[in-house]
Amino acid sequence: MQLKEAAVVVNPASGGGLAAKKWPKIAAALEEEGLTFEHSFTEKAGDAAEITRRYLREGYDLIVSVGGDGTNNEVVNGFFHEDRAVRENAALGFISTGTGSDLIRTLGIPKDVRGAASHLVKSSAREVDVGRVTYINNQGAQESSYFINIAGLGLDGETVGRVNRTSKALGGFISFLWGTVVSLLLYRNKEMTVSVDGKIAFEGRVATVLIGNGCYAGGGMYLAPYARMDDGLFDVIILGNLGKKDLLYNLPNVYKGKHMNNPKIKFLRGTRVNVTSPEEALLNLDGEQPGRAPVEVELLPGAIKIKS
Repeated sequence: MQLKEAAVVVNPASGGGLAAKKWPKIAAALEEEGLTFEHSFTEKAGDAAEITRRYLREGYDLIVSVGGDGTNNEVVNGFFHEDRAVRENAALGFISTGTGSDLIRTLGIPKDVRGAASHLVKSSAREVDVGRVTYINNQGAQESSYFINIAGLGLDGETVGRVNRTSKALGGFISFLWGTVVSLLLYRNKEMTVSVDGKIAFEGRVATVLIGNGCYAGGGMYLAPYARMDDGLFDVIILGNLGKKDLLYNLPNVYKGKHMNNPKIKFLRGTRVNVTSPEEALLNLDGEQPGRAPVEVELLPGAIKIKS
C-alpha cells in the first residue's frame, strides 16, 4: 500500500474536547490544501508518542500533531526511542486545539484551522533544538524524556500541576493566570543549586528556574523573550528569592517580556543544566508535570525538523 503524504495524531480530549469537535473542519481544511493523510485518535496518556513512533516506523516523513502543548510534547517524544531518532529527516507540523497554545506562538503558526492548515502545507521544514531531561518521575523512579519549548522547576511546575488538575473551560489565558496567582499565594521558594555547563550559577532560595528553548509558556507568558529554537543554546532564567508581592507586582511584565531587567533575575545561556534541591521542586515540561528535581537537561542541537 502506498503511503499518503502525512500521518496525523489527534488528541480528541485536547481543549476540553474541542479537538474532537473541530476534527471534521481540520480534516476538510487539510484536504482542501491538497494534503493526503492517515490519522489516529489518542485514547489515553502516552498514546500520542506510541502512535507517532508507529507512523514513523511505517515510513511517514511528515507527522502532524493536533492537540495542545501536552500533545505536542508527547508527539515530540515519539520522534525518539532509546535516545535515537526513530526516523531520520522526518518532519513535524502542528495544528493547535489546546488552551495554552504556547508553542505555536513561538513558531508563528496561526491558531485558526484554515490558517494553520495552509501554513502547514506551504511552509518549509527547518531543524530546531530539543531538550532531553532526566528527572525523578511522579512514581519515584528516574526517567528521561524530551521537550521542545520550555522546562521549569519550582513555581512553574506547581502552577502547571494546578492548572492541569482543574478545568480549562475559561481558556488558556484565564486558566493559567488563575493557576499562577493561586500558586503565587501558596508557594514557598525552594532551596536549589543550579549549574550551567558544569559551573554553579546559583545557590539559594529560588522562585523558579526556567530553561527556554522557545519563548512562551503559561498561556501567553513571554517568559524567555530572547530564546531561539535553532541557536544551539538554552536560555536559563533564574527567578531568585522574590517575595509574593514582587512576583504579583511583576506578573503583568511577564506577559510583555519586560521582567528580565529585575535585579533578582539571573540570565545565562548554555547547553547543559543541572538543578538539585533538598525540597520537592516540581518539574514542568511543555505544560506537563511529570516529576521533580534533581534534573539534568541536555540540549540536542538540530534534533528535529519542524514545519514553521
